[in-house]
Amino acid sequence: MDILRRSLLSLGLAALLAGSALSGPASAEPQSTITVASTTSTEQSGLFKHLLPKFTEKTGIGVKVVALGTGQALDVGRRGDADVVFVHDKAAEDKFVAEGFGTKRHAVMYNDFVVIGPKADPAGAKGSDVTAAFAEIAAAKAPFVSRGDRSGTHAAELRYWKDAGIDLGTSKGEWYKDVGQGMGPALNTASAANAYILADRGTWLSFKNRGDLAILVQGDKRLFNQYGVMLVNPEKHPQVKAKEGQAFIDWLISPEGQRTIADYKIEGEQLFFPNAEPGKS
Repeated sequence: MDILRRSLLSLGLAALLAGSALSGPASAEPQSTITVASTTSTEQSGLFKHLLPKFTEKTGIGVKVVALGTGQALDVGRRGDADVVFVHDKAAEDKFVAEGFGTKRHAVMYNDFVVIGPKADPAGAKGSDVTAAFAEIAAAKAPFVSRGDRSGTHAAELRYWKDAGIDLGTSKGEWYKDVGQGMGPALNTASAANAYILADRGTWLSFKNRGDLAILVQGDKRLFNQYGVMLVNPEKHPQVKAKEGQAFIDWLISPEGQRTIADYKIEGEQLFFPNAEPGKS
């Protein structure tokens, strides 16, 4: 009887192991992996940690993110060192596609920029007019931290200075700190220096080292911050994983991908707002 029982147990264990081998482990390795060149804001806000596991679970495609400023991310795409580019500077994105480096631009989501500064607001920048705020900061020569990294945020900052009538070539001095870093490190610098800075709301909401800083300017329609995604053109770079990269884009702009973006919140506050319109750029 003991021999029979042991035999049955052995057979049961063997069947269980065989079933496990057929079904694979619960968290199987991705069948393929794509590289996405994206912005520091999408990475440092925590969005990708929320999005990518769901995409990989759905498709079996892994995603490696190279997080840089938008300009640098586009350069990675131009060299063919990424399969997809996911950034936030529409003018630069349209140029990327027009030059043949991307196949098509798709709108994905938006949030907004905010002007962060000391709660005491020594420059008197607080309000809802971004160019008026920049003019006050320049007039007061109040410490201001610029990313200076050709990112989408840096491009927006330069537009606001120009719209405020400020020529940085002649106006900037010690008060203007050009750090050449991503959004998180730039915010750390601003916090340490009690300085003003332009930030995307998503990274600010996820940023913990705020010190004495707070949002001072928001609500200006010029602070709108749109994100777009593009497949790197496989005709220019045959090594591009076009099928898998397009699958990632299609998922981002699908109802499921858009819901997943909308579901990402910090302390109940939504960081990004989906606005994909499949078929439109």
